[in-house]
Amino acid sequence: MEKAGPSNNWHYNKNLKPFANKLRKNMTKAEACLWKYSLRAGKLSNWQFRRQRPVLNYIADFMCKELLLIIEVDGFTHNWEETLDKDEKKENDLESVGFKVLRFYDDEVLRDIDNVNRAIEQWVEVRRKEFGLPPPARLRHSGGPNPLQRGKCSSQ
Repeated sequence: MEKAGPSNNWHYNKNLKPFANKLRKNMTKAEACLWKYSLRAGKLSNWQFRRQRPVLNYIADFMCKELLLIIEVDGFTHNWEETLDKDEKKENDLESVGFKVLRFYDDEVLRDIDNVNRAIEQWVEVRRKEFGLPPPARLRHSGGPNPLQRGKCSSQ
């Protein structure tokens, strides 16, 4: 099977797009927390993550295409044997074409986001080096004041 790569998009499954759009609108509390405080707009690592991304025959909770890095946030149902088997198959299928899959439990994200962020940052750096990529340029955020100017009056 062909390997996924930052410069190709063959792994994208457009047939799952309507389902992915529905999932984007109905994220779990833990997914929403990780998205809002860590992954959105490169807040954590300056790499672009996409949420609820159709990949092969699956929907990845979060994916960084450039690093072929997928992050899954699992709720309590992922402890059931049937779900564990499906998760293992999903992970094996994705890793067989070049992705790295990170898994976190909802509770980890909600109660210990700092350690989750550290783990993600470590894997981002590992993947960046594996692909020989330079550190990303700081993403520009539009619609707000320069972070260095926050808290200052315009007359100062």
